[in-house]
Amino acid sequence: MDTRPQTTVLAIDPGASGGFSWKNPDGSICCRKRPETEGDILALLREIKGSGEMTVWLEEVGGYISNRPQSGSMMFNFGHGCGFLRGAVMALGCRLELVRPQKWQAPLGLGGKKSCASDAEWKRKLKAKSQQLFPDQPVTLATADALLILDYGLKNGQLTA
Repeated sequence: MDTRPQTTVLAIDPGASGGFSWKNPDGSICCRKRPETEGDILALLREIKGSGEMTVWLEEVGGYISNRPQSGSMMFNFGHGCGFLRGAVMALGCRLELVRPQKWQAPLGLGGKKSCASDAEWKRKLKAKSQQLFPDQPVTLATADALLILDYGLKNGQLTA
């Protein structure tokens, strides 16, 4: 009998319009749009973790996006949200893995964002790939990246002790 703790693997796209996706210890996959408030985010993290262990793959993003200048307040709010997620994950005692977009996107073979005429076209490509990999999931623009980060984490994580 395997007595190792049950591990959940969670992936988070930290943007305000991002999402959460996770693989439960029983193998089932779930996804959800990112909750709007910090209290709701914390409640969801606790619910997903349950009483077992959890590894979290969080997209590591910078404050500057080329060709898309953001206001100082937008960048501050985004950084605050990412910092809150990191802190909440660590406070819950979860293993945290940071992964840059280029790292999780490279194995998808989609040619990169620069191969698309617009951000919207790139997002549609990512959504289509997510639908291909997770045909049983209700993939939306909010959950597509999180599902692809989950796929990366499941394929690249060293989850054995």
